[in-house]
Amino acid sequence: MAEVEQQQQNPALDLDSDDDIVTEGVSVMHGEPPENESGPPKVDGQVEVLHEKVTKQIIKEGHGQKPSKYSTCFLHYKAWTESTQHKFEDTWHEQQPLELVLGKEKKELTGLAIAITSMKSGERALLHVGWELGYGEEGSFSFPNVPPMANIVYEVELIGFDETKEGKARGDMTVEERIGAADRRKMDGNALFKEEKLEDAMQQYEMAIAYMGDDFMFQLFGKYRDMALAVKNPCHLNMAACMIKLKRYDEAIAQCGIVLVEDENNVKALFRRGKARAELGQTDAAREDFLKARKYAPEDKAIAKELRLLAEHDKAVYKKQKELYKGLFGPRPDPTPKPKNWLVFIWQWLLSLFHRRFKQTRQKAD
Repeated sequence: MAEVEQQQQNPALDLDSDDDIVTEGVSVMHGEPPENESGPPKVDGQVEVLHEKVTKQIIKEGHGQKPSKYSTCFLHYKAWTESTQHKFEDTWHEQQPLELVLGKEKKELTGLAIAITSMKSGERALLHVGWELGYGEEGSFSFPNVPPMANIVYEVELIGFDETKEGKARGDMTVEERIGAADRRKMDGNALFKEEKLEDAMQQYEMAIAYMGDDFMFQLFGKYRDMALAVKNPCHLNMAACMIKLKRYDEAIAQCGIVLVEDENNVKALFRRGKARAELGQTDAAREDFLKARKYAPEDKAIAKELRLLAEHDKAVYKKQKELYKGLFGPRPDPTPKPKNWLVFIWQWLLSLFHRRFKQTRQKAD
C-alpha cells in the first residue's frame, strides 16, 4: 500500500507512460465477453471428441501447456440447455470467473472439467456435454431452467491455471498465500505488458483478481485489507491501461471505477477514466476527471496536456458549428425601410407651400 500511496503523492507522475504499469504494485476480470447474445455461437471448426459425452470445437487458439490433475483453473463460461437454447449461467456478465480444481470438481461440472484438461491458457471453445456428465437425470435445483436429462452447451475460455500438487483451492489458502499468489500473477502480467502482449497480460491480471474476489475482500480489515488493495487496485489500473490501448474504452472506465470506489482521489484512476471518456466523446465527464486529478497532481504534464487537448477540441467544435449555422441561415438581411406616411408628407408640403406664398405676399406689400 505504501508503494501506491507514494506514487500518488509524486507530483511529477507520468500517468500515461508504458513504464508506469510496471512500477505499480497489482489484480481484474479479463476475458472479453463474447458478442453473440442470441444463443451459442456458430463454429465451423473441427469437432474433437474428448469423451463419449463431450465434444469440443476451438473458437480461439490458446498457448503454452495444458493443466494437469489438481491444477487450479480459472475460466469464464456461458451455459445453455441444448434443447431449449436457454442460457442459465454467464460468468462474463457476473464478472466473476469460476475456480475449478481438476479432480475435485462438482459432479455436475465433470464434463466441463474433462474439456478443460484439453485446453491451453487463453483458449476459447464450444463444448457439447451429455446430461450424464452434467446435471444428470434430475436436472438442477439451483437453475430451474435446466430440466432433467438436459444436454449442456458451453462457451468457455480458460483464463489460466496454477499447477499445485496438492490441489489447494483459494478457500484453503491463508491470507498471505492468496495475496502472494495474486502478486506473482501481477508481476507476470507486467512482464507481458512490457512485451506488448496485452491480451496475455490481462489474463494474468484477471487471475490475480480472482484471488482477491469480493467474498475474500469483505473478510479483511486493517493491515490485511491494505495489503490486498496494494495488489488489487494496481491490477485494475493495469487492466484499464491495456484496454485503452485495445480501444475497449467502456471496459477501461469500469476498471477505473472499481478503484475509485476504494480510493475516490486515485490520480491514475481519474486520469485513465478521463482518457477513456475523452475517446468516447464524453468531453464534459473527461474534463471533470482531469480537473480532479490535477487537484492532487498539479504539476503533472500529462494531465495538463489532456486538458489543453479538450480546450482545443471545444474551440474546433464551436468554430465548426458557427460555420454550419452561417451556411444554414445565410447572411443577415438588410433591414426593410419603413413605409412612408403619405398624409404626413402631403401636410408638410402644403405647409411649406403656404409659407412661401405668405412670404411672397408680404414682400409685395412692403
